[in-house]
Amino acid sequence: MIPAAFGRRRFSELSEQEVLALAISSEEDDARIYRQYAERLRADYPASATVFDEMAKEEDAHRRALIELHRKRFGEVIPLIRREHVAGYYARRPVWLMENLGVERMREEAEAMERQAEAFYRKAAARTEDADTRKLLGDLAAAEAAHGAKADDLVEEHVGEEEKAEESRASHRQFVLTWVQPGLAGLMDGSVSTLAPIFATAFATQDTWTTFLVGLAASVGAGISMGFTEAASDDGELSGRGSPFKRGVASGVMTTLGGLGHALPYLIPHFWTATVIALIVVFVELWAIVWIQNRFMQTPFLRATFQVVLGGALVFAAGALIGSG
Repeated sequence: MIPAAFGRRRFSELSEQEVLALAISSEEDDARIYRQYAERLRADYPASATVFDEMAKEEDAHRRALIELHRKRFGEVIPLIRREHVAGYYARRPVWLMENLGVERMREEAEAMERQAEAFYRKAAARTEDADTRKLLGDLAAAEAAHGAKADDLVEEHVGEEEKAEESRASHRQFVLTWVQPGLAGLMDGSVSTLAPIFATAFATQDTWTTFLVGLAASVGAGISMGFTEAASDDGELSGRGSPFKRGVASGVMTTLGGLGHALPYLIPHFWTATVIALIVVFVELWAIVWIQNRFMQTPFLRATFQVVLGGALVFAAGALIGSG
C-alpha cells in the first residue's frame, strides 16, 4: 500500500493529454457504475433502473466528446491513466458496497458522484491553455452541475407517484425480510432461550461472576449458532430474503445481545441487586419483542404479548425452579 501511495502522481503534474485521458476513463467508470446500479434495481425497481440507464447514456455522451477532442489534439492513442494513479483524486466506493443499500442510497451516491465530477472538470478547465479543451471541460462541468436537476427530471419522468409507492413498499418489504425478520428471531431466541441457564445458575450458586460467565457463554454460543444457521439455511435467491451474510449477521448479533442483556447485570457483585436488574431487563426485552412484532410483522398486539411474555415467563420459571432445587 505504501509504495502504491508514493507512486501516484499529483494532479498538477499531469499533462493536458493525461488530464483528458483521466476524464475519459472516469466517464467510462461512472457509466459502468450507473449501469450496474440499473441492473441491480431492474427486477424490483424498474422505474429507477430506467433513470440510471439514462444517466449512463449521458456519461457515454461525455466520454465520446472527450475522445473526439483527444483524437483532434493528440491522436488515436489514449494514455492509460485512472483515478487510482492520481494522488488526492476522488475515489468511487466499490459497487458491491453500495448496491445492497437500497435505491435511495444509490441516488444519494449518484448525486455525490456528479458533484465530484463537476469539481474535477472545473479544476481541469482552469489548467488548460487550449481554447477548445477549456470550452469542452467547462461545458462538462456545467453538465455535471446540472445532472442533479437532470436526475430529478428523470425521476419525475420515469418514477411516478404509483411507482414511488410501489418502490417504497418493495424497499420496506426487503428491509423486513433481510434485517427485521432474522434479527427478531435472534432477539427472541437470545432473550428467551438463555433465561433458563442464566437464572438456574443464579439461583443454584448465588454467585454473580459464575452466573455472568454462564450467561456470556450461552449468549455468544447461541449467537454464533443462530448466525450460521440463518446464513446457511437460505441463499435468498428463490425466497427473495436477501443476502445470507446480512441475515446471518442480523440474527447472530441480535441473539447475542438478547442473552447479554440479562447476563450483564451479574457483573454487579451483590446477588439480589443484580437479579432484580436482570429481571427488569428481561421485562424490557420481552416488551421490545412484542413491539417489533406488532410494528414490523403486523402481529396482533395481544397475540404477540401472549406468545412472548407467557413464553418468557415459563422459561424463567423453569430456570428458577431448577436452580432453586
